[in-house]
Amino acid sequence: MVTQNAVRNVLGIIGNVISFGLFLSPSPNFWGIIKKKTVGEYSSAPYVATILNCAFWVMYGLPFVKENNFLVATINGVGLAIEIIYVIIFLVYSNNQRKKRIGIYLCIEALLVAGMLVFVLKGLHTKKLRTSVVGPVCTFFNICMYLSPLTVMRKVIQTKSVKCMPFYLSLTSFLNGCIWTAYAGLGSIDPWMLVSNGLGALSGAVQLILYAAYYKKQDFIDEDCIPQVELPPHNLV
Repeated sequence: MVTQNAVRNVLGIIGNVISFGLFLSPSPNFWGIIKKKTVGEYSSAPYVATILNCAFWVMYGLPFVKENNFLVATINGVGLAIEIIYVIIFLVYSNNQRKKRIGIYLCIEALLVAGMLVFVLKGLHTKKLRTSVVGPVCTFFNICMYLSPLTVMRKVIQTKSVKCMPFYLSLTSFLNGCIWTAYAGLGSIDPWMLVSNGLGALSGAVQLILYAAYYKKQDFIDEDCIPQVELPPHNLV
């Protein structure tokens, strides 16, 4: 007999695979940066922000905060490593002014994560309290990530064209939101994951509806578009 916990684990593994693909989605941009040896007009902000998001979700997935959430910690640990590689590439190919700015942001993030970790371990002595503090922080960052494609969706409506919104990225974002929503709803319901990923599934659904409404065969990605892969990998968990 298939248990609820087994189904939850399978969903978590599927979510890990899809999220891994989303973390890798900006890699063509970084390959271009390496070949050109310059970051050009690309912004480091999405990747620096995602480092903080992943770090908090890793904390949330560890046993001293939330039990039976190891799959959340694993994918965000992988995502954290990938985002650090992206930021290292930015540091290598940026000018000194940009390097200093990125360095300052990374130091602030390190202090925030360290401060939260110390507060959770020393100030909160039950897992229920720890979950109630770390959970809302993670949910806030996840919602910000899920709302990041709004600029692309607005452009689709304005131009009545989906050439700025890659279909497969929208589809995988929707599927990932659905998978992690189902994962959060099985067993002991996790409200923090449920809310943020429910919004993520809704965001992906809206993107697919816009795609169906405005798709034209001649649509293609061009230089006037805001590339969606430049936005943060917004379907994390």
